[in-house]
Amino acid sequence: MGVNTFSAAVHIAPVAIKTLVQHGRKKAHKYKDGKAEAEATDDIFFDEGFHIVKAFIELGTHNAVESLQAFTNTHVPAPPWAAVAPVQIPFASCNKAADVLIDWFGPDDLEHVVGGERWWQVRGLDGIDSEWITEYKYLSNEEASQNEQPSETERYIARMEHLESVMLYVHGGAYFWGSINTHRYQIIRYARKFKGRAFAVNYRKAPQYPWPCPLQDVLAAYFYLTNPPPGALHKPVSPSKIVFAGDSAGAGLCLTALTVLRDMGIQQPAGAILISPWVDMTHSFPSVMGNTATDIIPPYGFIHKPSPTWPIHLLPDENGRARAIPTQTNPPPQPGHADTLQPNKNRAASHDEPAERGAEGKGGQAQDLKDEHVGSQVEMLSQSQSQDTPPEPSSPARSDSGGPKPETPSGLHPNGVAGLAAHVDVSPPPEDRETQGKKPKDPQATSQEDRTKQVQDHSGLDYDSGFWEPKPPKVLMDDPHARPLELRSQIQLYATNEQLTHPLVSPVLQGSLGNLCPLYIICGDGEVLRDEIIYLAHKAAHPDEYPARGGILREGRRQKENAERFKTPTKVHLQVYDGMCHVLTVFTFTRPAKYAYSSIAQFVKHVTQQPPDHLARNPFPEFHIPPEELDDSDDDSEDAGGRPPTQRAINSGERAIMGRSPARDVPTGQDDFKSNEERAKEEVKEGEAEQMPAGTESESEKQNGSGKDIPRVIMLRERVDVFGKVRPMEPEEGIPALQLKPQSIGIIKEAPVKRWLTGQDLWDKKYKHRALKMIKRRRKYEEKAERLLQHAHEQGVIHDSLVRPTVDHRSRSHFSLASAASGVIDHDRRWGPLDLGNEVPAPSAIAGRRDTAAAVALLKKNVYHTAPVTHKMVPKLKTSDVIRGAFEEQDNPRHPPPQSVSEQQVYQPSSPMHGLRIWQSLVTYFMRKSTQKAATKAAHGKDHAASALNDAGKALQLKSSKSQR
Repeated sequence: MGVNTFSAAVHIAPVAIKTLVQHGRKKAHKYKDGKAEAEATDDIFFDEGFHIVKAFIELGTHNAVESLQAFTNTHVPAPPWAAVAPVQIPFASCNKAADVLIDWFGPDDLEHVVGGERWWQVRGLDGIDSEWITEYKYLSNEEASQNEQPSETERYIARMEHLESVMLYVHGGAYFWGSINTHRYQIIRYARKFKGRAFAVNYRKAPQYPWPCPLQDVLAAYFYLTNPPPGALHKPVSPSKIVFAGDSAGAGLCLTALTVLRDMGIQQPAGAILISPWVDMTHSFPSVMGNTATDIIPPYGFIHKPSPTWPIHLLPDENGRARAIPTQTNPPPQPGHADTLQPNKNRAASHDEPAERGAEGKGGQAQDLKDEHVGSQVEMLSQSQSQDTPPEPSSPARSDSGGPKPETPSGLHPNGVAGLAAHVDVSPPPEDRETQGKKPKDPQATSQEDRTKQVQDHSGLDYDSGFWEPKPPKVLMDDPHARPLELRSQIQLYATNEQLTHPLVSPVLQGSLGNLCPLYIICGDGEVLRDEIIYLAHKAAHPDEYPARGGILREGRRQKENAERFKTPTKVHLQVYDGMCHVLTVFTFTRPAKYAYSSIAQFVKHVTQQPPDHLARNPFPEFHIPPEELDDSDDDSEDAGGRPPTQRAINSGERAIMGRSPARDVPTGQDDFKSNEERAKEEVKEGEAEQMPAGTESESEKQNGSGKDIPRVIMLRERVDVFGKVRPMEPEEGIPALQLKPQSIGIIKEAPVKRWLTGQDLWDKKYKHRALKMIKRRRKYEEKAERLLQHAHEQGVIHDSLVRPTVDHRSRSHFSLASAASGVIDHDRRWGPLDLGNEVPAPSAIAGRRDTAAAVALLKKNVYHTAPVTHKMVPKLKTSDVIRGAFEEQDNPRHPPPQSVSEQQVYQPSSPMHGLRIWQSLVTYFMRKSTQKAATKAAHGKDHAASALNDAGKALQLKSSKSQR
């Protein structure tokens, strides 16, 4: 059946009923036992919303990846009170982003880590679907358009130009699902709160478009805003008026994009809002295992029903493979010397091309990598330290003979032999580098015996930094005497196992997170990503105290340089919300979320509307003196339609008791922000907020003075309770996540792998019959792709896959050389699926595949409809192909076929019954009911207070009369 509204309703309805019953019982037991501690789940609406979202995400794991993508990427009309203008980011901006990334990676990393510079630029659409979004009431009355009859999109964009503050929003969804449609409701609310406009980007998603495809699209969106190409409908937006914002995977992409902009010397936006950012793809922090019961993440992670797209290996025993096995190799002697890091000439010569490149993608074998005597983990550590001479830290380079030097980067072709065998990293001796953590190492622990004992005492998890640092696909075991596991299947949809430790995949592993624009970071205390988020925030604010591990600094082409260049602390406001789960802003009807929306809006307005010298002193709106005036017309007491909730008339006496304005009697996010703003100022006075030492002011600060603001605050660390009230966070020494040593971060460990493996084994057994069907279906698509290409050659297609032609942009023609052809050659489209040459795309990448329906559709579009500039002509479709297209559901006889649902929105007949619209209706209902509930409580409180005052007054009168007598 797949993921659709009906299946979701059938799956979720029992969960909603069960939650309602259990909620009542739990509250009854709580009151009976006299437990007064407030919890987030005390709110029935949050309790229901939490279990509904959790049930839906779990439903997705029992369906194919494409089904979940299609459901969450279905176009849903915007509500009438919102002004939404869809646009498509053109190739010009995409190509600029690609050029920046090519320069960032450099030729070696492009070849050995990314797999080439072309495959990730291939796309099916003629750009990136995006939307300008704002509240309809904020549109100006002036319409400036050059067209006599402008479209609605042109009118909307022109009427938005006066709104200076722009939020570039990158949606979440674990890098492989979700869209601007799933997040439009939240984005509209942000735009309304800060009285500006938002720009949402529907980036390409994994596994069809894995890393670095989404990163390119986010950078393209930024360049589209700041430097719009000819034909764009908006004026250039200054970076100082832009704020990055994103949740989960989207927040991780925002942070990664910021580091690229910083490294390349490109002006960053005014600030960034990171909501539950996913920044460690290796799951190396404790909360990943400790918070599973309190989060919405599926119990086994993101595993899915077999389909042509995913998993890459449909069956664990396909071609004699297993998902994970005890390792068959000892550590290699040095990084760069073993073919598990980068195949040498002898290794490459011993395998045919498909076997060497297909270890991860097409079932290649590498049995000869086995060692006769494989030791335990502690023996591997000892052997690595005693026998190997660590290479000197240096930039990647090649020898004169073309072979790799010992310091060659450890990442390799994503589907090379490293997909089968482990590789390790021998770190430089402790005396050859600076201290890696805040805690100094024991200077006495230098002998081999002491070091071995240190590993044994810590069960392999807190090992000395002088030992090897295991990397994917080898797994660090809890028991040091066990043989490490070796991963044979890709565990994340976003990137290959070998790429998970790359700083642009897991930005928590960046050499430095200093010198970034101000960051506002929020997360839930109950979410699985909590520890990595807390660590990330402190790493950004204290670059010197939280360095990257040695292997990252040595192997990353830029990371060692960045660690030395970017030492200025990034100003960070971190808030951890009690009892909340992943992406708490989804639950807009809760009081903590209402405060979060107001706080985010104030951050956006502050960093985009204050002058640069002012922001250099203070990027935090909480420290603005005097406090900025907050407009209550857009407060949280309004529902999704902008209509104020039912208000209860109260008399002047009650107003005096409650201390509220006559306009409303319900606490709002704005109320909480005002209250918390004062509390933040108190934190500075009490020394609980981190400030730069006196005398460290910059020249501009000395000239302009500190003004009226509280200046030089580096980091504000707070916790937020279930009522939206803040308190200072405990000292760093009391936070376990901050005590981890750098060398233990970014290491794939046993517990998360075992959990994933348990679920994957269950799915392999449950869906074995379907997996066999999918294998046959893949062969069918391969035959179809082969027939399509054969017919194209018969029709005379001319193609150059090696050299990009020089194009005279002044005389571009949007028509192909074949006058009878219906397609065109798009000169801004650089590459297509026929242009990959010797590149090695990621195994799941659609550009390098021919065995899925989406891959065939991409091929057909790039050959027959919008060919890249490398093609010399566009052939006509054969009559037989036209007839087949007329009878196939996912094809079209004349027009380009629909592209992958990971990229192109699904357009269905407008229906109020679509699940995304139902969820929006539920949120609106919960919002209204929660507001009424708060109003009722407030009314009862006022009645009680008024009654108490009346009783007190009568008592005083009685006492006075008695005294007079």
